[in-house]
Amino acid sequence: MRLLGVEQRLESFRKAFSQELVALGEEEPDLVVLDADLQRSTGTRAFAERFPQRFINVGISEQDMVSTAAGLAIAGKKPLASTFAVFLLRAWEQIRNTVARDRLNVKLVGTHAGLSPIGDGASHQALEDVAALRGIPGITIVSPADAEATRVLLRELVKSHRGPAYMRLGRDNAVPVYTGEETHALRLGEPHVVVEGGDVVFFATGPMVGVAALASKLLGDAGVRAGVVDVHTLKPLSPRVVEIARGASLAVSLEEHNVIGGLGSALAEAFSAKPRSVPSLLRLGVVERFGTAARDYWEVLEFFRLTPKWVARRVLEEVRGGNGS
Repeated sequence: MRLLGVEQRLESFRKAFSQELVALGEEEPDLVVLDADLQRSTGTRAFAERFPQRFINVGISEQDMVSTAAGLAIAGKKPLASTFAVFLLRAWEQIRNTVARDRLNVKLVGTHAGLSPIGDGASHQALEDVAALRGIPGITIVSPADAEATRVLLRELVKSHRGPAYMRLGRDNAVPVYTGEETHALRLGEPHVVVEGGDVVFFATGPMVGVAALASKLLGDAGVRAGVVDVHTLKPLSPRVVEIARGASLAVSLEEHNVIGGLGSALAEAFSAKPRSVPSLLRLGVVERFGTAARDYWEVLEFFRLTPKWVARRVLEEVRGGNGS
């Protein structure tokens, strides 16, 4: 699709996930992958074919999948359990009581998150997963911006991070943000400045980082400097977000998630601790509704007014309204 006069190609989150998972399997003999009968769709099938003795298809039983992963972690393995993000929520109790309470080294990957299952519509579009999991003590939540970031952050989660973690991935809707070299600066827990700015600063996560970067260009054409920060680690949220926001007149959260309980809520909580030193916060995302089916990804973003054009327009309204112009 053409946006801002340029053809905007979309990369695949799940393809990057699939490829990096196989690479990690070569390096980590204790890595065991579990899936709930969606390995063709999630991308874990490639791991299953390469390492059949280290792959478990539990069938359509997400609760059993998480509980089995917990047992493998207790046995000293490195389990990674994957299914659609919306279906992973069926196992919320097991994530809380079995994995998180015992601080087990279980990695959960929810694919097809957000609005990305465009053909399946509302029943498959997880817009509440971050909110549901963010309140569980001790769990790390990660939402990569694009395919390259998926590779880097998945690798760090599997090889270095200890304890429960959830990675939120879209389907094939990764707006390219990073090159291979740029991803060397990505670290779990550390927000990454993609575009330096002044008047406005976007705090975006997942595929909305790319949308924010495109919206920043539109705002620049309108005379508004807008920075873009990739908040790939939603929990724990780095206190650096407050430092970054201090120099701006407006902070904007942008997420492919319900505005309740996601990135916007996390930023509001952080900002409320230092209300005199941070700007006002505009929260953009999905507001009090379920998803919808569409023919392509940009069409569903247009429906929810989450395209670069709509995002830039909303920010301009806020900036000009605040200036009384």
